[in-house]
Amino acid sequence: MSREDLAEFLFPNITKTIEDYEKLYPVRNLDENAKVTRYAPSPTGFMHIGNFLAATIDYVIAKNSGGIFYLRNEDTDTSREVDGAVEYIRHILKHYQMEPDEYEYRDIHETKGAYGPYIQSERKEIYQTFIKHLVREGKAYPCFLTQEEMDVIREGQAKDKRRIGIYGRYAKYRDLPVEEAIERIKKGEAYTIRLKSSGDFNRKFKFNDLAFGEMELPENDLDIPIMKSKDGLPTYHFAHLVDDYLMHTTHVVRGQEWVSSIPIHYELFKTFGFPMPKYIHIPLILKKDGDSVRKISKRLDPEARMSYYEEKGYPAYALIEAIMTIANSNYEAWREGHPTSSFTEFPFSPKKMSASGALFDLDKLDNLSKNYISRLTKEEVYKGALDWSQKYDPEFHEILSKYKEYSMAIYNIEREQKKPRKDYTYYSEIKEKTWYMYDEYFLGSKVDFLEYDLEEVKKILKNYQNIYNENDTQEEWFTKIKEMSEALGYAANVKAYKENPEPYKGSIVDVTNIIRIALTTLTITPDLYSIMKILGKEKVLARLNNQIAK
Repeated sequence: MSREDLAEFLFPNITKTIEDYEKLYPVRNLDENAKVTRYAPSPTGFMHIGNFLAATIDYVIAKNSGGIFYLRNEDTDTSREVDGAVEYIRHILKHYQMEPDEYEYRDIHETKGAYGPYIQSERKEIYQTFIKHLVREGKAYPCFLTQEEMDVIREGQAKDKRRIGIYGRYAKYRDLPVEEAIERIKKGEAYTIRLKSSGDFNRKFKFNDLAFGEMELPENDLDIPIMKSKDGLPTYHFAHLVDDYLMHTTHVVRGQEWVSSIPIHYELFKTFGFPMPKYIHIPLILKKDGDSVRKISKRLDPEARMSYYEEKGYPAYALIEAIMTIANSNYEAWREGHPTSSFTEFPFSPKKMSASGALFDLDKLDNLSKNYISRLTKEEVYKGALDWSQKYDPEFHEILSKYKEYSMAIYNIEREQKKPRKDYTYYSEIKEKTWYMYDEYFLGSKVDFLEYDLEEVKKILKNYQNIYNENDTQEEWFTKIKEMSEALGYAANVKAYKENPEPYKGSIVDVTNIIRIALTTLTITPDLYSIMKILGKEKVLARLNNQIAK
């Protein structure tokens, strides 16, 4: 019996050829400089910041070149699939406005693109066509090693300090006669299909990574599994080859932990004679931990999870900007020269990535976020707070919905000016910084006048109540405060008080502080005059009366 017989026995229902699929998925009709990238997550866990860095780079490379960014669901490891992971990936890409040009969303029955299916478990027939070709060519074979046998092999290799894997004399079934292989399968023996490697580990090849430059790596000589007999689905490595070839991926962006798999992928593409995509292995994301720097950890660091940034309420723009600054060392300089441009217009260069690791600084993200929110209109801040609270603080959402114009007036304090206030780092902080403006939170709150004498507090509040006029201009209001301060024995001039405090009870700062505490419970707030204008006469007088009564 021949290899042809073995191929037909293993895959009797596979009638198409590789050439058939090449016709079905022709070369894309794109400009010669256009790049095709893919974000290809495995739904075995939820998206983390490293995944997001790769997806962002994929998106920028494609959009900057007028190319295609597509989403591929690599779900061949069905035993480890996590419910909701795919839906969360879709949500993240939409939230950060990086929606793919081509995709397939099984749960909502939505597909876009002519190179699908974009879900690997739906491409089994395609993969088996390519595997059948290898079996027919004598470049792949059924292997009957059990898990127990492989464990023994690995233990022996580890003991003898040999390389771990199935190669050379350990690949005991690579030359099994066709008749015997077929007979064993007929008897129901479990098997996998392995690549019959033609590589030599002692021989090296040169490989050019767009980020790390030219590498010299040993050839692959492992007979890697390329198909699992249990479900007939391919392994990651083989599916990667077939999909990137047929979907005409030009650039593959992935973490540097995948560098070790380059020899395998190099051999697979070489075996079929297919051109390899260009690879960009991105550095590890690092964080400061005291005086040291370490890899960011999904287990230890909440900021490793993408959900962290939504829970906090960081604007999408801020996180993208922070990610782009670690993606390319010259991004910040480019942004200064292009303040209104989309990040997709940035000419990303893999060579400007840090080979030693990308330091992700939450302080920098906070600054980016504060600056961004400070430049938004009151309407935009309101919408950001409203959208965030709908999911994460329903009670606050209800209040915001009830007081739309009032809330926007709060958020507009000291906003429309040359140097706007930078009160809010993220949307979850808005409630923390403005709660006192809403009676629903303020009434019943504890007011502490600190070290101030309560009789003096009462006197100041009563006097202020008598001079308060909601129609005063800011200048008129401040003049009255100064006059009242002097009448009560407080210095109206802060500088004079600092130079000679003895004749005074305190300064105008103490007077305004007491009024501020009575109206807000806080000693530090945005402009007090603006706060009172927004609160309005009824609320101001009610809060003053309440504190006087207490």
